[in-house]
Amino acid sequence: MTHTVALVGGRGYTGSELLGLIAAHPRLELAFASSVSQAGQPLQDSCLYWPDADTRFIALSQDEVSRFDTDAWILAVPNGAAASWADAIRESHPRSVVIDLSADHRFDDAWTYGLPERNRERIKRARQIANPGCYATGAQLGLLPVLDQLRGTPVVFGVSGYSGAGKTPSPKNDPQRLADNLIPYKLSGHVHEQEISHHLGHDVRFMPHVAGFFRGISLTIAARLKSPLDEHQLFDVYRKAYGSEPRVGVLKEISEVRQVAGTPDVLIGGLTVDERDPCRITLVSVLDNLAKGAATQALQNLNLALGIEENTGIDRKQCL
Repeated sequence: MTHTVALVGGRGYTGSELLGLIAAHPRLELAFASSVSQAGQPLQDSCLYWPDADTRFIALSQDEVSRFDTDAWILAVPNGAAASWADAIRESHPRSVVIDLSADHRFDDAWTYGLPERNRERIKRARQIANPGCYATGAQLGLLPVLDQLRGTPVVFGVSGYSGAGKTPSPKNDPQRLADNLIPYKLSGHVHEQEISHHLGHDVRFMPHVAGFFRGISLTIAARLKSPLDEHQLFDVYRKAYGSEPRVGVLKEISEVRQVAGTPDVLIGGLTVDERDPCRITLVSVLDNLAKGAATQALQNLNLALGIEENTGIDRKQCL
């Protein structure tokens, strides 16, 4: 059985990534992709892998969503813009699956938080799913295996490739400004700090940075535990937590961005116990911000909600 999906906001990097995934998916069919700025332009301008040169972006207003009866809607629009789109879709299509890639519904209990490794069974029954943020995905997966043992406030040092800053020109996505440079930003109260803390139920300090590579995220996480562990025990905790998870790998060596760029996976490595204090641990969580941090995680959630095997279509080549 094939399911139809509408993509609202197909212009950005994540929208392009989603187009490639939908094109390769054996059980999804694109109803349309909308973009105000690219209306009338071929989808191939954004996604080289789109198979039909004649398929074009359409302009769509919220008043027009009732015209399209699709099984699912993916909202790839900026923070602050998704809530009104979701309301319009829900009014016209109450049974459609809606996946919001923005932060608009990540704190809304009426929406299912789409982290499959934690909420898989809830996602299968959900009609409205808030896709987690990229930093928040890597940090939560890095901390979940020891969540019950956390003592005090973990500290997360994050570095993202500049695709995370989107296409609108700014210092954070200017390759010249980023050359031989690292730019810290929003060092207090970042929305992903709030998201991580909210969904873990535990305060976390998060410090984001952007670097001169295009895609990928590295998160170095330092935490204190209630009880001491040695490194063999710590590795075993993570191995048991993620041994059956196809999208999460656990390494003894430090994980690196180049190992995950262009893939739908998270790698957790460098699991270290401080010799001076065996309650202090450090680890590194890496993922692709456009894939597991956005598009492939959205596809995991969509597969689950539509009754399709979770990993269908996400092991294929990405757009970018």
